[in-house]
Amino acid sequence: MSIKYSEDHEWIAIESDIGTIGITDYAQSLLGDIVFVEMPTVGTTVEAGVGVGVIESVKAASDIFAPVSGDIIEVNDDLDADPSLANSEPTGRGWFFKIRVSIPTELESLMDEIAYKEFIAD
Repeated sequence: MSIKYSEDHEWIAIESDIGTIGITDYAQSLLGDIVFVEMPTVGTTVEAGVGVGVIESVKAASDIFAPVSGDIIEVNDDLDADPSLANSEPTGRGWFFKIRVSIPTELESLMDEIAYKEFIAD
C-alpha cells in the first residue's frame, strides 16, 4: 500500500486502483474537536482538487478536497455517529471516503511522507 499527501492536508492510501482518503494528523490538530463531517455521495464522479465535502469543528469549517479524480465508491458511515474519530484516528478508523482512481498519473503530483513532513514544517 502506498500513501501520498496533498497540500490540502489529505492523505490517500492506494491499493490497486482504490484510494482511501482522510485528513492528516496535522490537519485534525489545527481544526480542533471535529463535530460534523459532510461526505460526498457514493457514485459521484469527482475531479482532483475539487471540494467534495465539509469538516466542521469547534474552531472552523473546512472543505474536503479530492486529491485525485475518480468515482466515490464508499463513505465512512462511522463518522456520522462519531465525527471525533477524525481526531482520534485520522489515519485509521477516521478515514472519510474511498475512490476508484480514474487518472493514476495524478498520484505523481502528491507528496510522499518525507516531503509532506517538510511541507508542514515550513
